Amino acid sequence: MNLFMMRLFLASAFLLIILLPLQQVKAQADISTATHWYNRANYNPAAIVKTEYIYFFTNIRQQWIGVDGAPTVFNAQASQYIHKMHSAFGISLVGEKIGATQVYNPMATYAYRLSNDEDWSLGMGLSAGVFSRTVNRSLFQPEIPNDPSIPYGKVLYSTPDANLGFEFQNKYLIFSLSSTHILSINKPDQIFLNTNHRYGSLIYKSSNPDLFNYHIGLQVVNRRDLTVWEGNISLRFKRPTLLQSGPREMFDVGLTYRSSNQMTLLFAINVSRDLRVGYAYDHSFIPGFSSTGTHELMLEIRIPSKASATNGQFATQEYWYH
Repeated sequence: MNLFMMRLFLASAFLLIILLPLQQVKAQADISTATHWYNRANYNPAAIVKTEYIYFFTNIRQQWIGVDGAPTVFNAQASQYIHKMHSAFGISLVGEKIGATQVYNPMATYAYRLSNDEDWSLGMGLSAGVFSRTVNRSLFQPEIPNDPSIPYGKVLYSTPDANLGFEFQNKYLIFSLSSTHILSINKPDQIFLNTNHRYGSLIYKSSNPDLFNYHIGLQVVNRRDLTVWEGNISLRFKRPTLLQSGPREMFDVGLTYRSSNQMTLLFAINVSRDLRVGYAYDHSFIPGFSSTGTHELMLEIRIPSKASATNGQFATQEYWYH
């Protein structure tokens, strides 16, 4: 069974890397968040194979404070890994309000995991759901009031949606490949619906230092003729406890830079071992963009679960799966 799944993973990853970039895609961009370095499941469904716990994650993002109609993004996710099935199940809801439009993108996710629990993990995930956008044309502000050529009222655009992803992880590296909105491939562009994106990322992580953990990551996103890369470095400071469970993680600081001339500062506090709250501030250096910046709040909750845990077999180890 494992050999078959391994061959399936490799064949699917080959198609993801080689075939999908050949497609011509345009239209809407993926919903943007800054805290995806803490939770990659927005773009890669394979990332929900978090083996030690039931996982909840939510964030809300407000762009360009003070600008009328500026984007507001809400994201909520929940998932659980069941060790006996080598499988994770999750649900998510992403919403975005921008100008006269409102987006909802509910998804259900399944991920399968191959692993040598102590050394490495290889996951494949698939999300399926609906992408919908409502356009409230009554909010348009035409140059000619009550212009009869403009159809007023609300219009709903919706389509089935799916994301596909792969992720390899060990104690020091995370390598991810994913493709979002794959059902839009080879379909005519629709300005109010989303388009296929391809993501690749590599993260090096270390928890060996006594006083802090750190990770350094690079992500590349492509949609047809547009490619954006971003680099991130994050430090998670720890306090020694002299207990068998090891030092306690206290707070994070991070910095991200994107090739689109944007920079993000990240900060998070570990209220407890399994509860973290965070804040991110985006600033654009592109001339003409709002100088007020973008603000994002994050909440992460981990609930240890016997059904999910391999930690019962390796009780003295930290949660090294991220």
